[in-house]
Amino acid sequence: MLRRRPPRSASADDLLTTLGRLTAQAREGAEKQRARVELAEALQREMLPKRLPELPGLRTAATYAPARHGLAIGGDWYDGFPLPDGSLAFSIGDVQGHDVEAAAFMGQIRLALRAVATHAADPGEVLSRANDLLLSVDCGLFATCTFVRFDPVAWTLSSARAGHVPGVWATTDGRFGLADDPGGLPLGIVPGESYPVAHRRLSTAGALVLLTDGVVEGPSFPIEAGLNQVTRLVSANAGESPATVAEAAMSVAEFTGHTDDAAVIVLRFDGGDGQDRVKRGAGARVVAGARPPALSDG
Repeated sequence: MLRRRPPRSASADDLLTTLGRLTAQAREGAEKQRARVELAEALQREMLPKRLPELPGLRTAATYAPARHGLAIGGDWYDGFPLPDGSLAFSIGDVQGHDVEAAAFMGQIRLALRAVATHAADPGEVLSRANDLLLSVDCGLFATCTFVRFDPVAWTLSSARAGHVPGVWATTDGRFGLADDPGGLPLGIVPGESYPVAHRRLSTAGALVLLTDGVVEGPSFPIEAGLNQVTRLVSANAGESPATVAEAAMSVAEFTGHTDDAAVIVLRFDGGDGQDRVKRGAGARVVAGARPPALSDG
C-alpha cells in the first residue's frame, strides 16, 4: 500500500517573506492612520480661536487636550466672539466620530453658529437655526453643543444645550452646582428641534465652566464621578484666575483615562468697583451699576 507523503512545509525563507510582507502592510496602515490623526489635529488646532473675548468684570480662558493615545482626535471645539449688540457669545461642543471628517464638520458648526448668532440673540433660536442649517448640508454627522450669551448690561447669562454635558458653576462664597438645564437633541438629527433657554442673573463673584465629555468620562470612569470631581475642583478655585480654573478642570481628564479629546472654557466673573462701567469698543457696551456676578436662576 502506497503511503501519501505529507505536504511540503514552508521553508524558513518563505515564512520570513510572508512575515515581512504582513509587517510592511501593517506599517503602511499605521502610517496612514497616523497621518490622518496628525491632519485632524492640525485642522482642529487651526480652527480653534487663539483667544476668547473679555470685558471688564468678565475674564475668560480655554484649554484643549488631544486624546491620550492620539486616535480619538478632531471632534471637540470651543469658540467665543462678540455680537453686534455688545454682548458676548461662547460655544463648546463635540462632533460624533473623530478623524478628518469630524474636524471638518466641527469647522462648519462653528461657522454656522457664528453666522446665525449675528441675527438671533436668543441661544435657543441660535441652536435651532444652526441645527436646520447643518441638516441641509446632509453630511451624516451630528454634534452636541452648549451655546451661552453674556449680556453686560443686564449682567446675565443665557444658555441652551443640544445634548451636551452640563456645565459646572461655583461662587466665591462657597456655593456650587451643575448647570444641568433642560435641553434638546444634538445638532444634525431632527429638523425643527427646539432648545429651551436658561437665564441666570450674576450677583456674586464666581466661575462658570463649560466642558466636553472627554474631560469627565472614560472607559472605567462614569460621567457622574467626573462631574463631581470637576465641581469640587472648580469650587476650590472659584476665586482664582480663569486659567487656573481651566487647568484644575482639565486635570480630571487624567483620572478618566483620557481616551477622547477634551476641551474646557472658563467664564470668570470678578466682583468689585471695576464693573461699574464698561467702555464702548471692541464689542463692549457701557454698563452702569452692573452688580458683581455669580450664578443664580432667574
